[in-house]
Amino acid sequence: MIYAFQGYTPVVHESSFVHPLAAVTGNVIIGKNCYIGPGAAIRGDWGQIILEDGVNVQENCTVHMFPGKSITLKESAHVGHGAIIHGANLGRNCLIGMNTVIMDDAEIGDESIVGAMAFVKAETKIPPRSLVVGNPAKVIKQVSDEMIAWKTKGTQLYQQLPQDCHNSLKAVEPLREVPENMKIQVGAYDTLREYFLRRQESKD
Repeated sequence: MIYAFQGYTPVVHESSFVHPLAAVTGNVIIGKNCYIGPGAAIRGDWGQIILEDGVNVQENCTVHMFPGKSITLKESAHVGHGAIIHGANLGRNCLIGMNTVIMDDAEIGDESIVGAMAFVKAETKIPPRSLVVGNPAKVIKQVSDEMIAWKTKGTQLYQQLPQDCHNSLKAVEPLREVPENMKIQVGAYDTLREYFLRRQESKD
């Protein structure tokens, strides 16, 4: 659902998709080809939240801030299931892992990867191309070209998802029996391990 608040109405580009079970409130600007999953809450009640083109905020994520703060999730930022972004800015093409918490005034550098369940303390500055894990989160190494290529490919799936949802997502009554001709979806994306194995095989 989209909610106006104190005179601010969210702006959502027509190419983006906000699931009906998400809540987008107030001073929120969502660019092109963004995906907002069910259960996500993006609350621009106390400050402005900008999602640049190609950002995805997945299921059960929260994006909010202290009063008077405004934040930006830059182009192709990828926020995994259940993550909390509270008053932090995300760099271009970064990946925030599932159930990660990023606190106020933190800055995540471009093309950084923050591992699942990490806790990034307030005012932490993460340099570009950093691999970050732990509680409290620490930089453990630089993100390789192969890792960022894998991340970018995954984000491209989410950038296609808004159009797929516009084309085919609809509320229905469930079937009561499994159809005889039901097929399983064909995988379109490798795990990180599979990706590296495939890259290594192509070099051999």
